[in-house]
Amino acid sequence: MPLNPIPASAVATAPASSATSAPRSSFAIDVPDAVLARARAGDRSAFEQIYRWFERPVFNLALRILGGAYAGDRDEAAEVLQETMLKVYGKLGEFRGNGSPFWGWLRQIAVNEALMRLRSQRRHAHDVPLDGDDLVMDPGPLPTAAADAAALGRALAQLPTTTRSVLWLYHAEGYTHEEIAALMQRTPSFSKSQLARGGRRLRELLDPNQTGMNQEKARA
Repeated sequence: MPLNPIPASAVATAPASSATSAPRSSFAIDVPDAVLARARAGDRSAFEQIYRWFERPVFNLALRILGGAYAGDRDEAAEVLQETMLKVYGKLGEFRGNGSPFWGWLRQIAVNEALMRLRSQRRHAHDVPLDGDDLVMDPGPLPTAAADAAALGRALAQLPTTTRSVLWLYHAEGYTHEEIAALMQRTPSFSKSQLARGGRRLRELLDPNQTGMNQEKARA
């Protein structure tokens, strides 16, 4: 069943999530069981409501993983959104929950779609394969400057694609290193190394003045 893109202006107010763990994923939306039941039964209006609630989280996640520096990245993120929602629609009957939230199931589909597109383009072919155990300490939360979404987007776009994906999945979506390793067919050490190095580079990009001060102190 083809789905027409829904403009951002039509995005409905999503129900609040009861999730309390940090970080809080933008996907953490509690979809009422009644809406899910109607969507499973083929009620298009119910599925369109689900689409509206998750349109922005899926698009933003795809944009961060794919880059976001060029207009083409936005087009590709839109394609990831469409492919994700088509798969969600086709697999609604397979979702059983079993203690896991619907949003987590949908997010997994979105992440898989974005990473699949990334791999198909071989855009991570030149990333440094860091599988060693050096730099395994997790950095702290993203810098204060990251509160500026535009600045964060520009900084993330300058990172290697795999590094950026690890940072976003870990900091913004709350994935563990083991989960990221499974998604990327790597090792937990690879995820930890990418996070440490990427976090340091991101801080340099977001706050070059502070980085310069730290370097001066190190030389003193």
